[in-house]
Amino acid sequence: MTRPRRLVSVSHSYVVTLNRRLANEMARVGAGRWEVTAVAPRFFHGDLSPITLQREAGEASRVEEVRALFSRSAHVFVYGPELRAKLASGVDLVHSWEEPYVFAGAEVALLTPRRVPLVFSTAQNLYKRYPPPFAQLERWVVSRAAGWVAFGETVKQNLLTRPGYAGRPARYIPMGVDMELFQPDRAAGADFLRELGWEAEGPPVVGYLGRFVPEKGVELLRQVLERLTTPWRALFVGGGPLEASLRAWAERQGNRVRVVTGVPHARVPRALNAMDVLCAPSQTTPRWKEQFGRMLAEGFACGVPVLTSDSGEIPHTAGDAGRVLPEADVTAWSAALSELLESPERRQELSARGRERAVTRFAWPVVAREHLDFFESVLG
Repeated sequence: MTRPRRLVSVSHSYVVTLNRRLANEMARVGAGRWEVTAVAPRFFHGDLSPITLQREAGEASRVEEVRALFSRSAHVFVYGPELRAKLASGVDLVHSWEEPYVFAGAEVALLTPRRVPLVFSTAQNLYKRYPPPFAQLERWVVSRAAGWVAFGETVKQNLLTRPGYAGRPARYIPMGVDMELFQPDRAAGADFLRELGWEAEGPPVVGYLGRFVPEKGVELLRQVLERLTTPWRALFVGGGPLEASLRAWAERQGNRVRVVTGVPHARVPRALNAMDVLCAPSQTTPRWKEQFGRMLAEGFACGVPVLTSDSGEIPHTAGDAGRVLPEADVTAWSAALSELLESPERRQELSARGRERAVTRFAWPVVAREHLDFFESVLG
């Protein structure tokens, strides 16, 4: 009997249990063919607060911890030297969920034995010129790699223009969504509305989920709502530097706007299910465009109709399951949102299409299987 192949997947994001869903699903869908080990930091300084490695009983992958040094910076942190042993013993393929231009990405490539294929994942969807030594690190990691995974079609197309990338096998694989957590549940949504002081019956709820920052289109959505003659309520869920101005605007709208911050990820499905339409008006800037649009995939999974801009990766994420609009066209946004608010039938149609896309494209087992298929093609 042929032994299962051994896959080691390394990522600083694995310090959080939820982020190990990829490794765990690869272990589940690859059972009998693959043994999966997730290598995670023992401790990491997160964007918001320090995080000690979270563990959960019954994980399908083996979780092994290593030190992370200088972890206040995602660009210059490195793993402890004990990482070498994790990558050396009977490993068939190493997967690095670290960008190729950062120190940790280069370290994983350096410590992976030469006989072992290395595949890295990347989300670079803008062409950037990196200063030394990051540009040199990227070129070296790409030359060392046996292949790479792009977390978006625009990521793949961007990187194929950079030195070395076109000479390595590549595959576009989207991020995954937890279909057990994110699913239609209008009763939970109605409870969420009541907690906000709203009745479940009332004007349709226009929702926004994400950071309160200019590039996410918060100001555009406010302009669109002010233009509507159709009755509406608006629910903004997230947080960020525009919170104060958003709350001031909400106060001027009377009882028809709610701004909710500090919602943990596990409670996001309740907020989504309280929405009749999810709007994602992301705006491209010289330094940023949407890399995936996780809120879209989560909205689809909850069966929420989606209106979204055409920034960056969004058209590829949305497909034909959402209404994709020119990102800065307030008139087009106003007309499309008004049409959806006035048509329950159209909302139901988009709801069904979105749920179907989530099940077939973004469910974690689907995403995990695509990763393993690519790894097997690299090994083959």
